[in-house]
Amino acid sequence: MSEKGKLYLVATPIGNLQDITFRAINTLKDVDFIAAEDTRQTIKLLNHFEIKKPLVSYYEHNKLVKGNYLIEQLLSGKNIALVSDAGSPGISDPGEDLVRLAIENGIEVTMIPGPVAAVTGLVISGLPAGRFVFEGFLPMNKRSRQERLQQLKNETRTIIFYEAPHKLSYTLKDIYNAWGDRRIALARELTKRFEEVIRCSLFEAMERFQTEAPKGEFVVIIEGQDEALLVEQEREKYSEISIEDHVNRYVEEGLTKKEAIKKAAEDRGLNKRDIYNAVMKK
Repeated sequence: MSEKGKLYLVATPIGNLQDITFRAINTLKDVDFIAAEDTRQTIKLLNHFEIKKPLVSYYEHNKLVKGNYLIEQLLSGKNIALVSDAGSPGISDPGEDLVRLAIENGIEVTMIPGPVAAVTGLVISGLPAGRFVFEGFLPMNKRSRQERLQQLKNETRTIIFYEAPHKLSYTLKDIYNAWGDRRIALARELTKRFEEVIRCSLFEAMERFQTEAPKGEFVVIIEGQDEALLVEQEREKYSEISIEDHVNRYVEEGLTKKEAIKKAAEDRGLNKRDIYNAVMKK
């Protein structure tokens, strides 16, 4: 039985071809063939660096058939490089499915790191970058989209989306209607000649792109919900019920009286003794 091959995930430039690494170039030269999301895009990259390797298409609509084919080739001992149109394969593309299949078949997977548009946009946005959540593209279905936005409404970390130019104005409107106004940064044409980062409020961005046609693929970075505001809103909600009812709700859920008093105190921002005295007076 032949030794299994290895799957190399190779990050490619998101715009500027000079951003490719020496290791990425050498890997693309050394593998048996390259699986590409769009072979027409990848051939431009290969020609630029004078890399001559067979190309196989692997994208969302053929991933089931081609995925099995690629696994067969890897099992037979072939080494394969997987690339996306731009950036790191496996991020918002079918590469993650091939990685899963490879792991299930005991095939070694390794990454040749490089650019990621989401991270590039985040670090130049001016918004908090210490904690963030990447959401990729929002669902197309209207109901699913609204549900996703509601799930993210109280997210306190910086939130990153990808969006195509022809959908940007609708997406900004949907987010504004669901969340209200926030700080936002829109990064386009990253690493290219006409790179631009628009830093403004969500309302201003929505107004701008209702009259101006967006150009280029966008990374949309939005500040998370203010934690202090969330705490305040939560405490306002609890102010609508009596302290006794508040404690009793936790008791009905299975907490001891002591635990319920502690939880109610945390919810209301009060001292446990204040809650205890209020309950014991009843």
